[in-house]
Amino acid sequence: MEQNLRPLTDAERLDWLRLARSENVGPATFRRLLQRFGSPKLALERLPDLARRGGQRSYRACPRDVATQELERLARMGGRAIAWVEPDYPTPLRAVEDSPAIITARGRFDLLTRPRQVALVGARNASANGRRFAHDMARDLSTAGFVIVSGLARGIDGAAHLGALGAPGGTIAVLAGGVDVIYPPEHANLYERLAQEGLIVAEMPPGTEPGARLFPRRNRIISGLSLGTVVIEAALKSGSLITARFANEQGREVMAVPGSPLDPRCRGTNRLIREGALLVEDATQVLEALDGIVSLKSNLPENFNFNTHNIDSEIENETPDARAEILTLLGPSPVEVDELLRQCHCSAPVMGMVLLELDLAGRLERHPGNRVSLLAKVA
Repeated sequence: MEQNLRPLTDAERLDWLRLARSENVGPATFRRLLQRFGSPKLALERLPDLARRGGQRSYRACPRDVATQELERLARMGGRAIAWVEPDYPTPLRAVEDSPAIITARGRFDLLTRPRQVALVGARNASANGRRFAHDMARDLSTAGFVIVSGLARGIDGAAHLGALGAPGGTIAVLAGGVDVIYPPEHANLYERLAQEGLIVAEMPPGTEPGARLFPRRNRIISGLSLGTVVIEAALKSGSLITARFANEQGREVMAVPGSPLDPRCRGTNRLIREGALLVEDATQVLEALDGIVSLKSNLPENFNFNTHNIDSEIENETPDARAEILTLLGPSPVEVDELLRQCHCSAPVMGMVLLELDLAGRLERHPGNRVSLLAKVA
C-alpha cells in the first residue's frame, strides 16, 4: 500500500466530497488546496475568504446537507464515493495529473484495483464488422485477465462491454453523467448487467445528465484507468481520438485497428497509426504491447498527511502586495506561469496562493502548457 493511504472515516469522506463539489474547485484546484492546507476540512473553512480575496464576494462552499444527501443516495443504490487517497482508488488513475478527487461507483468494486486494465473505444455508428471485432477482442483480452474499460456509448463501447461480461477480467463503464443516469437509454439492460457483473464509475454527482462538456472529462478517466487504449473505428472528429490524446499525454500506450481508407469511420484510426500509434489486428498483439507494463506509481501531494493543518503566516502576509502585481501582469492572453514568476517580485508559494484565490473566484483560466489568463471580474 502506498504511503498515507487508508480508508476515510465518514466525517473525512463528507469533507472530501464537500470540497470536491464546491464552486470552482476542479481536480487541479483540489490538489492545490490540499497541498496548501493539508486537509479538506481546513480548506473548506478557508474557501470563502480565499474567494473573497480573489474577487468573489458571495462564495459558498458545498453545503453539508447537499453532500450528505449525495452519500445517502449512493448508499441506497449500493454505490460508494471513493476518495483519491484511499487504497481502493485505482492507482493508474491517481497517477493522472487531473484525476478526480473523488469518484462514485456501483457494482464490483474489486475491479478498480485490478492491476491490468485496457480501454477499448470507438465509433458510435460502428459497422457490423467493427462491433464484432470489438466484442471478440474484449472477450479475448478479458479471458487473458484484463479488465476492459469503455464508455457505455453506442457502437464499439457497448460491444466491448458485452464481450467482456462473463469473462474473467470483467469490465468497467465510465459515464459522463451521474453513476445512476443511463445513457444512451437503449443501453438500460446493459447498464443493469454492468451494475451486477461489472462496475460503473462516474466523476459527476448522481442525477447529473450527461452534457457535451462532460464527455471529454469522462474520456480522460477511461484512458487514466488503463495501461493502454485501443481505438476501433473512429472518424476524424471522433471523441475516441480525444481519449487517445489523453492516453498519450498520460504516458499510456495508444493502439489503433487499421481500416479501409474508403470508410470515413476508419480515417481517425488510420491517422493515429500514421502519427505513431501501434497498429494492432487482434488481442494477441495488444497483449504483446502491454506485456511487462506494470501499474503506474502515484504520489500524494508533498504536504499531505491526514489531519495535518498547514498554515504559513509568511505567505499570508506577503500575498496582498503580490496580488496587485500579478493582477497587473495578467490579461486575457495566456502567459506561462514561469514567466509570471520571473517578472513578479514574490516567491513561488506566494504566487501559487494568489493564483489559487483567482481560481476560486472564477477569474482565472488555465491553459495547456502551464499557462494562465485573466477572466472578467465577477460581480
